[in-house]
Amino acid sequence: MKKFTCVQDIGDLREAVAEALEIKRDRFQFTGLGRNRTLLMLFFNSSLRTRLSTQKAAMNLGMNVMVLDVTQGAWKLETERGVVMDGDKAEHLLEAIPVMGSYCDVIGVRSFARFRDKAEDYEERILEQFIRHSGRPVFSMEAATRHPLQSFADLITIEEHRRVERPKVVMTWAPHPNALPQAVPNSFAEWMNAADYDFVITHPEGYELAPEFVGRARVEYDQRKALEGADFVYAKNWAAWADPNYGKVLSRDRSWTVDDEKMALTNDAFFMHCLPVRRNMIVTDSVIESPRSLVIPEAANREISAQVVLKRLLEGLQ
Repeated sequence: MKKFTCVQDIGDLREAVAEALEIKRDRFQFTGLGRNRTLLMLFFNSSLRTRLSTQKAAMNLGMNVMVLDVTQGAWKLETERGVVMDGDKAEHLLEAIPVMGSYCDVIGVRSFARFRDKAEDYEERILEQFIRHSGRPVFSMEAATRHPLQSFADLITIEEHRRVERPKVVMTWAPHPNALPQAVPNSFAEWMNAADYDFVITHPEGYELAPEFVGRARVEYDQRKALEGADFVYAKNWAAWADPNYGKVLSRDRSWTVDDEKMALTNDAFFMHCLPVRRNMIVTDSVIESPRSLVIPEAANREISAQVVLKRLLEGLQ
């Protein structure tokens, strides 16, 4: 594998999940694979789970790890070509990228949507520049449009807990005080469609996702109807995608919060969320603390999804 930015890059999902479960049984069986190899993790945005889980996964494989917070530990970077650099940005990404590539073997990049220009966000300009100019295998640690390491961990978690061959998985929008990117819901939808689950997306009108991510999913504007018979409930907020409201908060309707009444409509469903979560906006205390909550196992599986990806990238170097 040369890069990892979306579900298509991982290949056969059954094989990927089987490999993940094998690694989970013994995380140190491939320690020699990363010996004398260096991972560079670049953060244009803040992180908790992604940073810790990916660094731990690399250590499990025997890799050296360098972490750079681009916003605090480096020169301010210009990302656009043709700009007269007479402001506060001292270095251009087009010089910085090959320099960074010369110091490592694999690069992970985390760069969120900026909500300034939808075309810029959905073209993944920062991530794509690393792929084109670094000379190294590159993987996404969350980009403007997708969060594949999270979605892979979500898939692993569902496979570990599903009780039927084709579970009903419902992704529900929930309220949040701020405008959040569509990366997690886009990516989750992409992976659930690829897994061929019975997949439903529910949200208020105006919160439609880009059609290429919705895919074959059923869209239901009645949250309660969508939740009926669900085996897994994945709650997540996202800002509007469609113009002219791209990146805007259209609603903070608390009636969409996932609570015990909503979960009672399901088939004794498991609750999922990528974290961090706004309690009593996205989900009530009682739901997230219930025995059916998978948010901690789901987060723990981030180490496993990252290790599978890093293992395959390292194997591609041989």
